[in-house]
Amino acid sequence: MTTALWIIVDHAVALLSVATWFAAGVTLALRRTRLALALLVAAVLVTLVRVVTVAMLAGRGWWFVQEKVLLGLPMLGAAGAVAALLAGRQLLSARRGQGDGWSAGGVVSVLTAGYAALAGLVVTFLVGYPLTLSTVLITISVVGTAALLTARVVAPPGENTADAGVAQASEGRRPMSRRRFIGWTGGAVVVTAAGAGSGMSFLPADSATMGGGPGRSSRVPVSVADLRGSGPPAPGGTVRRYVLTAKKATVRLPSGREIDAWTYNGQVPGPAITATQGDLIEVRLCNADIDGGVTLHWHGYDVPCGEDGAPGVTQLTVRPGADFLYRFRADQVGTYWYHTHHASHVGVRKGLYGTLVVKPRDGQRADEYTAADQVDLTLPVHTFGGTVVIADRDGQTEHPAPPATPVRLRLINTDSEPHRIVLAGTRFQLAAVDGRDLNQPGEVSDVGLHLPAGGRYDLVFLMPDTSVALAVDDDRDGGLRLRPHGDAPGETRIEDTSGLPELDLLRYGAPVAVPFDTRNADRHFTMVLDRGVAMVDGRPAYAHTINGRGHPSIPDQIVANGDLVRFTVVNRSPETHPWHLHGHSLLILSRDGKPSIGSPVWMDTFDVRPGEKWEVAFRATNPGIWMNHCHNLPHAHQGMMLRLHYDGVTTPFGGPRGGSPDHDH
Repeated sequence: MTTALWIIVDHAVALLSVATWFAAGVTLALRRTRLALALLVAAVLVTLVRVVTVAMLAGRGWWFVQEKVLLGLPMLGAAGAVAALLAGRQLLSARRGQGDGWSAGGVVSVLTAGYAALAGLVVTFLVGYPLTLSTVLITISVVGTAALLTARVVAPPGENTADAGVAQASEGRRPMSRRRFIGWTGGAVVVTAAGAGSGMSFLPADSATMGGGPGRSSRVPVSVADLRGSGPPAPGGTVRRYVLTAKKATVRLPSGREIDAWTYNGQVPGPAITATQGDLIEVRLCNADIDGGVTLHWHGYDVPCGEDGAPGVTQLTVRPGADFLYRFRADQVGTYWYHTHHASHVGVRKGLYGTLVVKPRDGQRADEYTAADQVDLTLPVHTFGGTVVIADRDGQTEHPAPPATPVRLRLINTDSEPHRIVLAGTRFQLAAVDGRDLNQPGEVSDVGLHLPAGGRYDLVFLMPDTSVALAVDDDRDGGLRLRPHGDAPGETRIEDTSGLPELDLLRYGAPVAVPFDTRNADRHFTMVLDRGVAMVDGRPAYAHTINGRGHPSIPDQIVANGDLVRFTVVNRSPETHPWHLHGHSLLILSRDGKPSIGSPVWMDTFDVRPGEKWEVAFRATNPGIWMNHCHNLPHAHQGMMLRLHYDGVTTPFGGPRGGSPDHDH
């Protein structure tokens, strides 16, 4: 069973535990002793099952169980033991005809176990990781307060809770009315949930450190404003100049549907930027009428920090009527893309993105298909109004390809969610991931490719004498078609691909030596991804968190130039988080403890699915202040981002004038 499934099972058992303890307490208070005894036994058994589920999760990592082992289970175990001994003994005596089984103390003890179970569940969902001493103290205090409120209702002032039932019975009246009891118990539940959740979540997360220790001090500070692209093209290269104007426009999709979009130069995607290795790329960004402002971030391309396009960090937001010049040398071959990084959760979705492809100067690639007349298509995948569109820059979804022609399909996921890609009708190689060639990729067929948000795959094959179809998310009618000359349109239909296995990149291709020993990292940072109540941009929110905090309260990760850096990324949440570090390519070391044994995989965006743990590493050789965030862009907007900060580097662009990297102030 996967970690994600164990998390779901544990949550279900925890919820059942809350329900059974409260049901036992309420039925006992209402003197339904036979049913109360059965429910009490069920609550004890469910609690024991909870111990098993937590133990199984503990085997997957301390991150998944910290608050359960240190707070939730001990608190419930203590309260449950008292309830079982006190109320259980009385109920068993009643079953033997000795008394009615009711006492105020028994009712309070069982309901206190319910409060403890509820508080533990609330802490998991609203606070998560890491557990702090303040969280422990407040949770215990809130449960105790709820228990005292219940005792006050069950046993009025001046009466001993152990004898209140007998005293009230001798007076010929019920211990309490049902309406009064349910009302007060509901209030205690609210107090427990609210106090255990929101009250403690705003206290400092004392243990929410990023790890790694202090950086080595630099003698002379360097501003990101000085870390700009400069110098001429490489020998034989040329200067590639582009002007991109951000503006609102109505665009027509391949389906014929018209949409209101935010565009570069009035088109979606924006103009394709192409270069040959060694060329100098100059792009002037102008803003015509995008009110909040725009930038250009070169996704996956290791530009100098001052060209990175992160507002409030590397530049000011480009407001309407303003412009900004980006300049960098195209030394990095492969498939990339660009997009705005200001309020990107809105701008990218509306169309502020485009493609960047850099080809080798000698015309050679690591794959075997190097013919000059190959079919080379760059295909961004984007969702407009719920419809997934995959097409080339001319909006074409069907292309001729003579048999035996080398074909390269450059797939770019510009959405915030992953896509499943299937290529039907031919065997193929996955030649490159995120612009970096794989070593000796083998031919595969009948597999699904999981393409993370922001990620890129290059597929290569020789065109067969029959049609080839590319499907996105198992859509058998949409997608892309390649047809040999003479094929009639519409004759190819993709069969059901939902049952195809997923290609495991960590076991694909042939291994080869990597440029550093990852066992001796200079810095090691652990990022635990979760959901919880936290401060985001100075406001409380139910945020996507990193180590219990939201942007900008998450401490910077401090590194020194030349450091070997290792990341451990753990996902406690029920959602997938595509992790993206600016300015660096990451070597994938392992996933869930299983090492990468195929071709070394270098990625700039990798999907951390629910319950997964990834280990990645990189050499810090690109000085600057770099955003490090979830590339599900709404998640980043809701707090899931921080900064990788080279020691000695400063920025003059912070504050409201520059804007936050993904927010509009």
